[in-house]
Amino acid sequence: MKLTLKVWRQKNNQTLGRLETYVLEEVSEDSSFLEMLDILNEQLIADGQTPVAFDHDCREGICGMCSLTINGIPHGPDGGTTVCQLHMRRFNDGDTITIEPWRARPFPIIKDLVTDRSSFDHIMQAGGFISVRTGSAIDANEIPVPKPVADYAMDAAACIGCGACVAACKNASAMLFTSAKVAQLNSLPQGKPEKDRRVLAMVNAMDEAGFGSCTNYGECSAVCPKEIPLDMIAKLNRDYIVAQTKSIFTKVG
Repeated sequence: MKLTLKVWRQKNNQTLGRLETYVLEEVSEDSSFLEMLDILNEQLIADGQTPVAFDHDCREGICGMCSLTINGIPHGPDGGTTVCQLHMRRFNDGDTITIEPWRARPFPIIKDLVTDRSSFDHIMQAGGFISVRTGSAIDANEIPVPKPVADYAMDAAACIGCGACVAACKNASAMLFTSAKVAQLNSLPQGKPEKDRRVLAMVNAMDEAGFGSCTNYGECSAVCPKEIPLDMIAKLNRDYIVAQTKSIFTKVG
């Protein structure tokens, strides 16, 4: 395959970026998208040019590091797929492919296609944990969890924190990510004691990080590689209203 790549190049978040055009010859359709970028970088290095910086780690669809917008779609044209799971057979010989980083103010560009997603870490630090005694592990059967509850928690825990939901949202909202992380803990018995505090703390951290409001367009769920449903956001909204109401009555009382 012969491909024309338009790749976003930017030295850092203090400089202006631009799309640079590169041509690749004889790209195997069996290559993954990241392997294709490796080939591009090998070509650039051989020509004495600076290689393209892009995030990657597991290359197995687990870590969420491969955060790229491909032809305007976070993670590319295939639903329920990360960039590292996308293969070049999905494209045609002679195609022009535009590759850009996530576009959101809370995700400033570090270099080229690499963005700083530490704002997600701040949300998790605000309440993405449970407070339990340290020491020996609790017996697995000590706290029975009904299967529907366990399944719901596992569905929420599938979120890999890649940020595609933010990149797709016109408001740069992080509601899908935050709702998944809240639901994962709030649905289990171990997370119930801190449920209200967790909801308020994580939503406040999300707002402080500069993420926008959710207007329920659904782009976030459409591009999510783990297909987290919009129901998670609805549940977070209900939990937030309850927690906020309790907080108000507690202060009044």
